[in-house]
Amino acid sequence: MAGRDARTGLLIPKATMGGARSDRGKARARWAQEAGLTEAELIDLLSMLRFDLPLDMVWYQENLRLLMAVTGLRHDQRALEEGTAWVAKVVREGRRELTSTMVETAVTELDLKAGPARAVLSIATLKPDPLASDADHAIDWVDRFDGDSDYAKRRPLPPNTWAQLQTDIEAAPGSLPAGTTAVSVTGSIRLAPAFLVGTTFRMVTGTDLAAVQRGRTGSQLWSTSDPFDTALAPGVGEYEIGQGDEVAIAIAVATDPTEDVLEYLREQNIPVSKLIVLTPSSGTANDGSVPDSTAANALAVGIRDHLRRSTRRVRRMHLFLACPMGLAVLLGNRWNRLCQTVVYEDIKIENGYEPAFTVEA
Repeated sequence: MAGRDARTGLLIPKATMGGARSDRGKARARWAQEAGLTEAELIDLLSMLRFDLPLDMVWYQENLRLLMAVTGLRHDQRALEEGTAWVAKVVREGRRELTSTMVETAVTELDLKAGPARAVLSIATLKPDPLASDADHAIDWVDRFDGDSDYAKRRPLPPNTWAQLQTDIEAAPGSLPAGTTAVSVTGSIRLAPAFLVGTTFRMVTGTDLAAVQRGRTGSQLWSTSDPFDTALAPGVGEYEIGQGDEVAIAIAVATDPTEDVLEYLREQNIPVSKLIVLTPSSGTANDGSVPDSTAANALAVGIRDHLRRSTRRVRRMHLFLACPMGLAVLLGNRWNRLCQTVVYEDIKIENGYEPAFTVEA
């Protein structure tokens, strides 16, 4: 176990190191012999056999319920217990193989289906995604982002660039199963990449996009297909800048970034005529201002509709986001019939912000 890779849970690559006369080589030969394998077969097994030593049942159940949610199943405790009871019954009956037909039949009989069957897209830039190994496609940029901790990772570590990350995200639809129409996004990403995920699967493509939104009351699945009665018109504030004919937009929902954005725009001489600050309908930015998917969808539509009217003659927008990650995804999903948009990331150091992506809308 001393050779276990902490990130992957595998004994590879260290299990392959050392010649036949080394301690590791001798241990490898003994293991292969006891298992009735050749050493090549043992190495092939170890390339897939993951040792989750720190795994506890609570952590495992939380991630299993999250996986159930993103794939379109009920994910309450009762659903988890019913699903595991079915698996236990199959094992007791002596079955050694589960077919997709058996699982689909069980899902129907146990009434576990809650939404469409979703492909899972994992994108991680801050910390490893526990669902990555179960995803249909995974983008792992954890080691390609600068910073010693999850909280410090805010931009790519040179020579990696935002442009490379944009290419990877925008190529993701082609890596999902053919005919995919419903996608769930998991992982830990900041707001600019979250917005880009939304624009990559924007509504005009016909994709039902959902994102895992973590909050004080647990995780929710915010989906673009969740209905709402009417769009929520955002609160609006405007600040004259007078440095050009473009426009800056600040989405001030979770917190208010107005002062920081104004300072950045002026110090960097960004060619904008004004800054438009959009807040929740209440006018107050706070962590609980968007309680669920219905409210997030309604606000995303309200923000987009306001910008369609107020930036109709503008050729480029500069977008700054301070909102829940799920709202950034839903907003990007509806970002159409607007002008070219430069999306900024809050990096907290040096100039405070930097341009991350350019999106054609």
